[in-house]
Amino acid sequence: MPDSAYPVTTTGRDAALRERARQVIPGGLWGHLNAANLPSGYPQYYARAKGCRLWDVDGREFVDFMSSWGPIVLGHHHPLVEEAARRQAELGDCMNGPGPVLVELAERLVGTIPHADWCLLAKNGTDATTACVTIARAGTGRRKVLVARGSYHGAVPWCSPSIAGVTAEDRAHLIFYDYNDIASVEAAVAKAGDDLAAILVTAFRHDMARALELPDVAFARSLRALCDHAGAALIVDDVRAGFRLDMGGSWETVGVRPDLAAYSKAIANGHPLAAVTGAEWLRQPATKVYTTGSFWCGAVPMAAAVATLDELRRIDGPARMKAMGERLRAGWAAGAARHGVAVRQTGPAQMPLMLFEGDVGFRLGDAFCAAALAAGAYFHPRHNMFLNCAHTESDVDRALQASDAGFAAVARLG
Repeated sequence: MPDSAYPVTTTGRDAALRERARQVIPGGLWGHLNAANLPSGYPQYYARAKGCRLWDVDGREFVDFMSSWGPIVLGHHHPLVEEAARRQAELGDCMNGPGPVLVELAERLVGTIPHADWCLLAKNGTDATTACVTIARAGTGRRKVLVARGSYHGAVPWCSPSIAGVTAEDRAHLIFYDYNDIASVEAAVAKAGDDLAAILVTAFRHDMARALELPDVAFARSLRALCDHAGAALIVDDVRAGFRLDMGGSWETVGVRPDLAAYSKAIANGHPLAAVTGAEWLRQPATKVYTTGSFWCGAVPMAAAVATLDELRRIDGPARMKAMGERLRAGWAAGAARHGVAVRQTGPAQMPLMLFEGDVGFRLGDAFCAAALAAGAYFHPRHNMFLNCAHTESDVDRALQASDAGFAAVARLG
């Protein structure tokens, strides 16, 4: 089995699949979906999903608060989205070029996102962030890109959180600053000098295993002003938060519009798609950058995205997720107080994180999540979670019942 600090179930279909996978897949599974990094009892393989519920291959049912790590925004297997995808699949998906839905979706995105004068489509968030950086360099003729320490922008050498296989040259033109720290950004801008191509920033600070932090208005405005003064591009990496906080882009909440933005995850409710949106001054540079892929014009995910965006707008999805997230947070606060447990809740309500005070090594968080999972709620001890529009009051309340078992487990640890 993959190396892990946590034991895994040794019987059942999930365990058998893990053993088979170990023989043919390095580490049993790649990347962030590897359940070996989660507390004991978490499944690796799933049989089906519907709305805000998941069923693993051993028949256990969970109220899902990870939403496939963000892509599920309307709910798993949403009927309107799946019907749009089915209709397009009957016509064609991966063809010699795009279907008409490409133009329809591009018009939707430009009409929805205030800063966007144009858009490009791709397959995943790393595609989008990499394209943003490349377009910014093409548009400015410069090399240096400022990134916040600890921020995640994708899984390729220029931004991967792992240094395995990465050379110093891959990151030679990155300069680091601290999120929400204007002075550190100003120092990084000065270090870049006349070679500053872009400042790249996440929608909010959502670094793994630490308290989340929303952007200060002053910080956001400062980044905008610094880019304007230097003739550099402000890039918002909205891959994780896009369409959950505001339909027009997450930094609409702070009144700042970027020159480029990267989207993926929630854009097509689980179908593989990403987008870059940009300002007019970067339109021509975008035509010169070579971004492509054999599957990038797949029509089925685009049809799913049109349906997803239309439904999110119709139901005011961000507001719905916020309301259910606030209900979850209120219940967590009450449950923690009832059991005499100190917690810290951070981030937007739609994408909450709960950490336990003084929890060195996440021993308490792991105990909470393992007990809640056994009682039927799928939370994460270190990564921000994701509400989706299928969560109802009864779903949240059911999860809070499971949370009570989690708080009790933490209280027993003392």
